[in-house]
Amino acid sequence: MRHICLLAVLITATSLATSLAACADKTDADYRADVVLSIHDSIAGDLDDLVTAARNLQAASPSRAWNETTDMLAITNMREAWKRTRIAYEHIEGAVVSLFPGVDGALDARYDESLAKLGAAGDQDLFDARGVTGMHGIERILFAPDIRPEVIAFESALPGYKPAAYPATDDEAIEFKTVLVQLLIDKASALRKQWNPAVIDIGTAYRGLVGLMHEAKEKVNLATTGEEESRYANITLFDLRNNLEGTQKVYGLFRDWIRSKSAGVQYDLALQEKFADLADLYSHVTSDSLPAAPLDWTPDAPTPDNLATEFGTLWQRVHESVDPNSDRSVVFQMNHIANLLGLPQFVEP
Repeated sequence: MRHICLLAVLITATSLATSLAACADKTDADYRADVVLSIHDSIAGDLDDLVTAARNLQAASPSRAWNETTDMLAITNMREAWKRTRIAYEHIEGAVVSLFPGVDGALDARYDESLAKLGAAGDQDLFDARGVTGMHGIERILFAPDIRPEVIAFESALPGYKPAAYPATDDEAIEFKTVLVQLLIDKASALRKQWNPAVIDIGTAYRGLVGLMHEAKEKVNLATTGEEESRYANITLFDLRNNLEGTQKVYGLFRDWIRSKSAGVQYDLALQEKFADLADLYSHVTSDSLPAAPLDWTPDAPTPDNLATEFGTLWQRVHESVDPNSDRSVVFQMNHIANLLGLPQFVEP
């Protein structure tokens, strides 16, 4: 038995040595190829989740005028399915939008962005496949009775504004189900079909991850005016958490390559610390909503009292965490790693 154990130890040691040697022999080209395949498989899973969640939303949608009381279960199920579309999309947003620039407008355009393209006529049919569509077009309908006053105040001043509403007729309900939601399914399914290793440029994808981390600053800024991203469901902090989670997941696919570099372990540990700090910041707010901003908030010159509020603390720390010029930030450290790998760095617009 002792001879067998010794033999097993020798085999294990030999296998480990062989593995280490194999890792040492890997070239940058090998690591790049590995990262491409890993990104493909990881994001393909999220795209599948996006399509599935959109189909679940459609299946839960009534084919008659919605009643806030008798259809509450269906409305709850649709809202939960919509929230799952957000999880999937926010996980992949950084890498995918950088590779497919038109995707964000098709799937994730905000109401004001859509109206800006439509002009004064706006979009008077909330439920069709033209004008205001995508996840936020659907969100605006699903959460119509719960939209915050500051959001209505902002949007009602836009040319072409039409108040959000549930489908009030059977025809509108059928249109919502078979046209507007179907468009989301079609767009997400088309993206899934296009998603293959040949379209993945890892430099562009990595820079997109960094850009998404930097975008957290804008998402927090817009919360003070009712313009933030998931403004109707009031879950913009939920979006930020999922952006971070998705970025960490895709970044993790680069870690073997990063750690093969002489300074890679040090750089990686420093970034992991920054990720943890940002996750800890987001976790201190117990809801999925951003804290309310002070009524006298001025983003260009917040007062000490403003910054002492829950929103002010979050706002300040997010700004510090994504500042490309601060070596304490996630963005700075990710750019540092991009340089280490010979990838393009993110440049603040």
